[in-house]
Amino acid sequence: MKDVPKDILNEFVETCHRAAHHGLMRCSSGNMSMRLDDTRMLATATRSWMENVTAEQVSVCRIADGALLEGAKPTVEIGFHAGILRTRADVNVVLHFQTPCATALACRKSEEINYFVIPEIPFYIGSIAHVPYISPGSNELADAVTEAMQEHDLVVMRNHGMVTVAADYAHVIQNAEFFEFACELITINKGEMQVLTVENVEGLKG
Repeated sequence: MKDVPKDILNEFVETCHRAAHHGLMRCSSGNMSMRLDDTRMLATATRSWMENVTAEQVSVCRIADGALLEGAKPTVEIGFHAGILRTRADVNVVLHFQTPCATALACRKSEEINYFVIPEIPFYIGSIAHVPYISPGSNELADAVTEAMQEHDLVVMRNHGMVTVAADYAHVIQNAEFFEFACELITINKGEMQVLTVENVEGLKG
């Protein structure tokens, strides 16, 4: 792959494997992108399994519109990957994941869920955004997720999964891990949780 340093490509592939090893997705359900420079991004290829993705299953796409520049056809969700990287200068990595408990809550009828049950959620992630179910891979979903991500670092897509963002690989995986942990606690306790107070949350910001 021309103009993509081998070490950067290898790190991207290795991070895909690490995300899958952490159980953040099943089979081809997840995808990831990374800002390569001001105009280009790396993204996983469509239908690729992150647990065994190879360098040949990585795409180089244009941030401006998600268009393929080199490599395999990118994930069907390239629209929101490009949209987020285009509008969030502070973000370098976008991860779409589908962990069991978080996805279970994404399928729950009520959207009134307070995820602030452990300090790590308000401290590392902040408030959680929701978008309604919209057909995967559609322009409408890409626009909705991109808009929701303007003031949030994690978006729940109803009956679909989650998207989280960060400046680096470690932080984006941490976001997904902590969110799944909080959702697991909520699920185990059947929603009967003592959540953090407003004062607790404000204290964490200090």
